[in-house]
Amino acid sequence: MNRVIVVKIGGSTLGNHDTALDDLVSIQGRGDLPVVVHGGGNVVTQWLERLNVPVSFVRGRRVTDAKTLEVVIAVLAGLVNKELVAALESRGGRALGLTGIDGGLFEAEMQDPDMGYVGEVVKVNTRLLEATMRAGYIPVIAPLGLGTASEAAEEDRPVLNLNADTVAGEIAAALSADRLVFLTNVAGVSDASGALVSYMSPEEAKTMVAGGVASGGMIPKIEACLRALSTVSATRIIDGRVPHALLNEMEGQAGGTTIA
Repeated sequence: MNRVIVVKIGGSTLGNHDTALDDLVSIQGRGDLPVVVHGGGNVVTQWLERLNVPVSFVRGRRVTDAKTLEVVIAVLAGLVNKELVAALESRGGRALGLTGIDGGLFEAEMQDPDMGYVGEVVKVNTRLLEATMRAGYIPVIAPLGLGTASEAAEEDRPVLNLNADTVAGEIAAALSADRLVFLTNVAGVSDASGALVSYMSPEEAKTMVAGGVASGGMIPKIEACLRALSTVSATRIIDGRVPHALLNEMEGQAGGTTIA
């Protein structure tokens, strides 16, 4: 079997993820190869506020100065990542926490100086992921990356804050995954009337984004699905609040939205 399943968890699933984690352990036990990408922006914001560090967003993305970056690294690579790994291990799974910094997994470039240490993935080096899966572990990946050598000049390559949705799409594409699944806190992608759209072609998805029907956090998810479709046959955006949504997904019963 050994199907590679890239799963992005975040939003409600970080606060109420019991069945998602149980499902991941079950999927691993069946012989499939889940790869988990997590967010944690709400937890980062809570810690920034607790530490009296100003919080600023532009077009939905966090402006990340040097002080903010320290908190982002500590929370995503430390608190959130290790809590997820501990929870998977407690349920009988085998998991290994990683960031995109480890093994040079993600090479990234700063796109906008006004955003600070925010990057876009330009390369995924899959060797570490493949070794982790071969060794029998679920990679649990925090969305941080290492700046390219060209950006470093004579200093160390910078650590960059990445969008977790985008990271999931890049990993799925690089691994030629069987599928990419986003666990969200909504039923799926909705049309202008608010009705669930169960299926979209890439062209329909692009039109929905360009026309403003898809907005906010749904945009990077749809764009990540489109990116993954270069090698992935089907991408899915489903409601992670539903008990055993991920197991239902593996059995073709999850509802939500397919982009393929």
